[in-house]
Amino acid sequence: RRWLMLLLFFTVSMSNAYQWIQYGIISNIIMKFYAVEAVAVDMISMVYMIFYILLIVPSSWLLEKKGMRVTLISACVFNSAGAWIKVASARPDLYWVTLLGQCVCAIGQVLILGIPPRLAAVWFGQNEVSSACSIGVIGNQLGCAIGFLVPPLLVPNVDHRDVLGNHLRLMFYTTAGVTTALLVLVVVVFQKEPPSPPTLAQAKQVLSEGSSYSSSLLRLLQNRAFALLLLSYGILVGASYTISTLLNRLIIHFYPGEEKNAGRTGLTFILTGIVASLLCGLWLDRSKTFKQTTFAMYLLTLVGMLVFTFTLDRGHLWLLFITTGIVGLFMFGYLPLGFEYGVELSYPEAEGTSSGLLNCSAQVCERSIVFYPFLPYFIPFILFQVFGIIFIFSEGSVIDRWGPLAGNIFLSCFLLIGTVTSGLIKSELWRQKANLEN
Repeated sequence: RRWLMLLLFFTVSMSNAYQWIQYGIISNIIMKFYAVEAVAVDMISMVYMIFYILLIVPSSWLLEKKGMRVTLISACVFNSAGAWIKVASARPDLYWVTLLGQCVCAIGQVLILGIPPRLAAVWFGQNEVSSACSIGVIGNQLGCAIGFLVPPLLVPNVDHRDVLGNHLRLMFYTTAGVTTALLVLVVVVFQKEPPSPPTLAQAKQVLSEGSSYSSSLLRLLQNRAFALLLLSYGILVGASYTISTLLNRLIIHFYPGEEKNAGRTGLTFILTGIVASLLCGLWLDRSKTFKQTTFAMYLLTLVGMLVFTFTLDRGHLWLLFITTGIVGLFMFGYLPLGFEYGVELSYPEAEGTSSGLLNCSAQVCERSIVFYPFLPYFIPFILFQVFGIIFIFSEGSVIDRWGPLAGNIFLSCFLLIGTVTSGLIKSELWRQKANLEN
């Protein structure tokens, strides 16, 4: 039964993440259909981050007070309602309607992102919590991958607006049908908690630790090494948001008419990242070389980004796939490494506290906290969303004015700052020392 609950959440999260990406990967087509500037298409993506900042506190209150079932049903309602609003937006003069639909979906996303830790803690035993939470998170990543792949297949770049509107309408109807079916399934099948008490007792134990969370958070933010990790991690998260949002604009500038391959490139970006996340976690378990590995991965992300930047205009699609895959490999491979490094640097603070601070974009969890009703907890979450908004808006503006090369150099400069910051972290592996002493 617990795996069925996880599967339901997995698919809901996937459908919502798909809706975040579905416009950006065909941004040139959306611009032509609605006759809007590129920043208007970027805004369709950025509303997900903006609504996260605005609604993370009330959405977490809902999860805490009403439980997972009410929260997930609410998320499905917003997810489906937003999809149906988009169905009505398949006319050139209704950009504001499609933006409204995306805003409604963004509300659903805020509700969804807080669920994996609680679902894992309530439904799964101690030895399964990490795996369950990671699976829940991968649903979001796979949704992004599908969002890169499917829209270019459903919406070809045709000149006639009426024909283009029909293709968009098909895409919107398909999404609305899937999200409505998921809403019905969640209402009928999803349960608040299991009938047996052992895992529930574990969840209650996790929640009972919230009383000391504020003081733990303050100590973490005063930890210089952890603060540097937080900054470098945030830069990388913001960069991943930016590449995901602007990938179509970067590619179509040099490869006109290659919308489908742009989508496949995005798929490669995500899938190599998922594989790297798993492999890097295994490597760290064996080697325990936290600083060396995280610094190497960050540096390789920067190198990969520079290679991608300066080979983007070479005219070889095979090279584009390779370089994009390399960026995804190292960028997403770093995320779980930074997460584990944060636990080491912050020990003996609760693992959930440190992971919560690093846990915005990847949302990777290992016995993570669920929700503690203290405003300071949300500051790092909001910080990462702000990084994403600033990077997307700024690089988009640079691309419009000076082209993709300048835009990627802009982003690479921040990755350089993140690399230097990562190198400045003083590696004190307190958890490893404690294990050796014991």
